[in-house]
Amino acid sequence: MLFPGFYSKHHHFVPFLKSCSSGRPTKIHLKGLCGSAPAMLAAEWLLQSSSHGFFILSGKDEAAYFAGDLITLLGPERVFFFPSSYKRKFLSGEKDTGALMIRSEVLSALAALTPESSPVAVVTYPEALVEKIISQKDLRRHTLYLHEGEKISLSFVCEVLQEYRFERVDFVYEPGQYAVRGSIVDVFSFSCEHPFRIDFFGDEVESLRTFNVENQLSLESRKEISIVPDFNRLSGMTEMLLPGYFPSSCIWWGKDLAFVYDQMQQWYEKATGGEKKEMFVSASVLFDQAKDHTVVEYGQVYFKEAAYTFIFNTLPQPSFNKQFNLLAENLQEHALMGYENYILSDNPVQFERLKEIFKGINPSVSFIAHEGSLHEGFIEEDLKKTVYTDHQIFQRFQKLKVKQGFRKSEALTLSELNRLQPGDYVVHIDHGVGRFGGLEKIELNGRQQEVIKLVYQDNDVVYLSIHSLHKISKYKSSEGEPPKIYKLGSGAWQRLKENAKKKIKDIARDLILLYARRMSSPGFAFSPDTYLQQELEASFIYEDTPDQAKATVAVKRAMEMPRPMDMLVCGDVGFGKTEVAIRAAFKAVADSKQVAVLVPTTILAMQHYKTFSERLQGFPCTVDYLSRFRSPAAKKEILSRLREGKIDILIGTHSLLGKEVRFKDLGLLIIDEEQKFGVAAKEKIKSLKTSVDTLTLTATPIPRTLQFSLMGARDMTIITTPPPNRQPIHTEVHPFGEEIIKEALEYELARGGQVFFIHNRVQNLEEIEMLVKRLCPKAATAIAHGQMENSILEKIMLEFIAGNIDVLISTNIIESGLDIPNANTIIINNAHHFGLSDLHQLRGRVGRSNRKAFCYLLTPPLNTLTAEARRRLEAIENFSDLGSGFHIAMQDLDIRGAGNLLGSEQSGFIAEMGYETYQRILNEAIMELREKEFKELFAEKEKEQNLLSPPSAAFSSDCQIDTDFELLFPETYISSITERTHLYKELDNVQSREALEAFRQALTDRFGPLPPPAEELLLVVLLRQNAMRMGIEKIVIKNQKMVCYFVSDPESSFYHSSFFPSLMRTLQRHHGKISVKETKGKLMLLCNEVKSISHANQWLEELEKETLSVG
Repeated sequence: MLFPGFYSKHHHFVPFLKSCSSGRPTKIHLKGLCGSAPAMLAAEWLLQSSSHGFFILSGKDEAAYFAGDLITLLGPERVFFFPSSYKRKFLSGEKDTGALMIRSEVLSALAALTPESSPVAVVTYPEALVEKIISQKDLRRHTLYLHEGEKISLSFVCEVLQEYRFERVDFVYEPGQYAVRGSIVDVFSFSCEHPFRIDFFGDEVESLRTFNVENQLSLESRKEISIVPDFNRLSGMTEMLLPGYFPSSCIWWGKDLAFVYDQMQQWYEKATGGEKKEMFVSASVLFDQAKDHTVVEYGQVYFKEAAYTFIFNTLPQPSFNKQFNLLAENLQEHALMGYENYILSDNPVQFERLKEIFKGINPSVSFIAHEGSLHEGFIEEDLKKTVYTDHQIFQRFQKLKVKQGFRKSEALTLSELNRLQPGDYVVHIDHGVGRFGGLEKIELNGRQQEVIKLVYQDNDVVYLSIHSLHKISKYKSSEGEPPKIYKLGSGAWQRLKENAKKKIKDIARDLILLYARRMSSPGFAFSPDTYLQQELEASFIYEDTPDQAKATVAVKRAMEMPRPMDMLVCGDVGFGKTEVAIRAAFKAVADSKQVAVLVPTTILAMQHYKTFSERLQGFPCTVDYLSRFRSPAAKKEILSRLREGKIDILIGTHSLLGKEVRFKDLGLLIIDEEQKFGVAAKEKIKSLKTSVDTLTLTATPIPRTLQFSLMGARDMTIITTPPPNRQPIHTEVHPFGEEIIKEALEYELARGGQVFFIHNRVQNLEEIEMLVKRLCPKAATAIAHGQMENSILEKIMLEFIAGNIDVLISTNIIESGLDIPNANTIIINNAHHFGLSDLHQLRGRVGRSNRKAFCYLLTPPLNTLTAEARRRLEAIENFSDLGSGFHIAMQDLDIRGAGNLLGSEQSGFIAEMGYETYQRILNEAIMELREKEFKELFAEKEKEQNLLSPPSAAFSSDCQIDTDFELLFPETYISSITERTHLYKELDNVQSREALEAFRQALTDRFGPLPPPAEELLLVVLLRQNAMRMGIEKIVIKNQKMVCYFVSDPESSFYHSSFFPSLMRTLQRHHGKISVKETKGKLMLLCNEVKSISHANQWLEELEKETLSVG
């Protein structure tokens, strides 16, 4: 526990404790408590009292932070946060599943309290208190309790779940659902954050365990569980108020209770404007119950006269504005006055960083480090203690510690988006784009088999073996247009593939030649880091994310090499790429070299100038910028100082590439968003790259899959970890309505902020502006779109950055690198027309400061949208954390990233063939270039950096398997077609024995023991891997005869390896059992009496073993 006994030494504490436990209801006022001091006092009281505490704060965030403080001080078992069950006030009427679960969990825990239980704290706020709740009696009556070993039938449990209005589904992934598979029942109760898996043996509960929704695998065993329904779905329930769950000895605590009363009354009036008035309660009814309890009030506005008043002497933590010399002075002053100085942090690394910083300012400054943090620091003058928090010192957002309830996970949404549904477009690597027609059963030699049906032009059908599922992928492209469906046998698909491969080779060849030229041309090898470099890096006020540290090391190492660097740093907006660039720039300056920073727009040039200047203040380094806003005289002077070497870092747009710009000694070129420059500028950059170290920054993610392919052509480092404690952006989807727009605008403008209003149709931007002016007459508005003249657009953007415009109404052109900390609300109209990546990047325009940011996605009524659009909006609404959207948007951005990296023409190929197929062809093209045209170059690079993957042990890149055995997941085992397809595809992509074993365990956990056809199906994966290692590209097993076809390419490395002659010698020794044939130049192996897949596997493994021993 953090700070045990902190307030017990205070002279007011014992009298306060006595007044709370006087045995009769009384009113107490606490005055002079600041920051997290009230939570510290309340925690100390709970530890020494025998009463429960009921805490009411004035708003949700305040209550959540107070509960978080109590959790830090007392542990999570004794603290309950009780939220409102509505998503957004009561206006939308939409309930939040996560909040409903937390409420049910809290009520179940309170109902289970006994007189012997340790005192608990329940923390809540007006919106949550306005709602009535189910009575304790009804709660117990509608909870199903189950114990391990209990005699109860599966059918009875299902009947109860039906009665509780649980929905039966194939797979459970959200509360209120259940699924039955054989003797297993999965159910997601509203009282636990994980669903339960109940395994029956006859009419007995054999085992109980929780499981993970994402992968459906078991987590931990339980001896007993309680299943609680969503009480809102049940009728005839009696209702009561939350305080009714507590005994009369419970003590009420309230901050600003007079304000809480007014708030609650307002909520009650808003809520009862709807139909269901009986579900809510007024402030007067609730506060009427307070007269039977002792009430402790603190804050500014009190509700009742006090019988006792205790005055404390605390001050809030001062704001040091990241000026550590002021912090050091403050700590020193307090230490001299006999104070104990405490600094709290959830991250122990911060203590070391502060010690480092103080070492440079005043080595005698010391403090007591405490792991675990509170919401707000304070100075306790009576106890002579300062309690400071690191997130306030570094001006950072503190994450909430209370449970957020159920949120549909990102991985789950991703896998849902990738699932194949009948009618979806799919791409077959050999046949092109078709439609997925689902699974079909066929009979072969009297045995059942399952195949995938693909439908092409003119309703031609291809049946695909479930062992060849790795050849198909779901069609993904950034354009929303449906793709062209191919005609089988027309040759059009092959031509498209060949054309794409040729174009990729041309682009990749250029990249590789440029790379080779750089490799052979001498460059400047920068010196190792100086003490100034270390000082600059230590002065970064945030701790580096692991990726940021890795990127810094990679860039500096490349700069120290004796040849020109060409490094790409890729990372989402706000992930710290600029800091990496500043460190590289300073490293160049420390070696007396000049740096050019090239940016696509004038506004970005000014923004970078500001960032570089602030960060390098106090270091021996001059920074300047060139833009069309500089006067001719200023430009002339800058260019002259540049030639003389008096400017170290010059920032500017493509004008930096002009003839009149001459550097004395240019050592590093930093390019921000290279893809946004024109062709001429790119050519100039290309010529510079062979002689100068180049660092390119981009916010469009480069897909990880492309990284490896392009490893030989560019060095790149990727920053995927978001900075810790960036405040998530509160995201809501709403049907377009004036009320929600007015509320959003008024709230943001009232706190002195600015708003982006995105509307993607130029022709009616003015109508939107009129709407905004009508709803918010005092707001200063402006319109911005891409059809404006550049100078006018820049002027408007500069006005907005300066804070002279309150609401900017624009198309989605708002510059991706723009950093406007004061704009913290974005309204996106017709959000359903945007792709995931667009929404993710637009939303990234706000939330750049430590203020809470809001994103409102406005759409037509949700029931008019397509399922795909609804899924997209749900994904973006759920993943409000910075960085979480990265993976979701990756899907969409992969496509754009490939287009940007390889030229816009490639986007056309991607649109025609889908991203995954394109990526396969890209990998093939680059591997061919590596192995043939640029063999020597890559052999050298491999030696140097070991960048290429180790040579694969397989001689064949794939093996097709055709058999008449019954190999499938029977319908009785897995009934859902979508799930069977998904599992077939997953199995087909398994690459190792370990992964296969994990797959088998997962099936057993989810569906029970495997039936024989499923057991044999799993072994096909091993058979394919064994065959590929032995140079076999096709196996046919029918009527117990097995035919293996060796690689058809006579130039294959298989025939030139030492393995091939050894294999032939081994086969000669088994002449009677095995025969080797050659027909039409194809070598094959024939074997009889192969009765099962396991038999075939055993036979191949023994043959390989014997061959290797012969070799």
